[in-house]
Amino acid sequence: MSKQKCSLSLYSSFLIGNQNRYSGVELSKVSDGMAHDAVSRWLSKFTFKPQELWNQVKSLVDIKAGYLVIDDTTLDKRYSRENELARPQYSGNEHGLVNGINIVNLLWTNLEKCIPVDYRVYQKETDGKTKNDLFTELLKKALKRGFSPLYVLFDSWYSSIENLKFIRSRGLKFISNLKSNRIVSLNRVQMAISDLGMADKQVRKVWLKAFGHILVCKVVASNGDITYLATNDLSLTNYDEFTGHFQQRWNIEEFHRGIKQTTGIEKCYSVKAASQKTHIFAAFVAFVRLEAVRISQKVSWYEQKASITRFATANYINYASA
Repeated sequence: MSKQKCSLSLYSSFLIGNQNRYSGVELSKVSDGMAHDAVSRWLSKFTFKPQELWNQVKSLVDIKAGYLVIDDTTLDKRYSRENELARPQYSGNEHGLVNGINIVNLLWTNLEKCIPVDYRVYQKETDGKTKNDLFTELLKKALKRGFSPLYVLFDSWYSSIENLKFIRSRGLKFISNLKSNRIVSLNRVQMAISDLGMADKQVRKVWLKAFGHILVCKVVASNGDITYLATNDLSLTNYDEFTGHFQQRWNIEEFHRGIKQTTGIEKCYSVKAASQKTHIFAAFVAFVRLEAVRISQKVSWYEQKASITRFATANYINYASA
């Protein structure tokens, strides 16, 4: 009898079904006669490109509606010093540098769905591309696929003049954070955006230095933190609509948390770049499968994972009690 072979379908199912051990050895123990070496060979051989994720998700999105959200996240590899993809990266969770793999992600959402449609692994030392280069690369690919979102959403890290002009040149509208020291002009007087003296829920039209007219508003969080939002949509003068649209950016934060907690995307034990990339791609596929079930059956990603453990626990209790 021939041994079972590893595949994208089998490996992504393993990532969903497992809870904390994502090694090839563990997969070999739960599969039908598969050697752990077969898993290692599959990981190193089948180097899927991030663009291939589109084939997994295109039936779940409406390219003529919704929002495109761009942000990056860091996979924590602090205990994997020899990892070929890991570098010192900033981690929002740690509020500092960790050894890790940084991924720039493009998410599509329409209030109900949370679909990653593309991503890029940030490795400037190898390909020479900055995160801003990856930002425009992801958007260019999305436009070639026919996306025409209501807004492109991103935080202040990606709000450079070059990125804003690129979005405008493609006929797209954006909503973004701006840092408090960004220079704007009001009545021909230049000042930092924090010096505008904006009232609560006020939307003002200003001239952003080196860009042109934008609308801005100030958002004050419950803890007193202040965020400044900007858009090139000069018709978006209602504060609640302005901030309501931008709230959809939070979906990418939920996605980052979800894919890390449900697919083991940070848990590949290989140090080889090719194997890490295959594991990352499979984790995206696993997440999309979880999201498809969440959409169709209204079952959260976390409940889907818990139900697998619950089933196994119930079987064990029945067996142990027999």
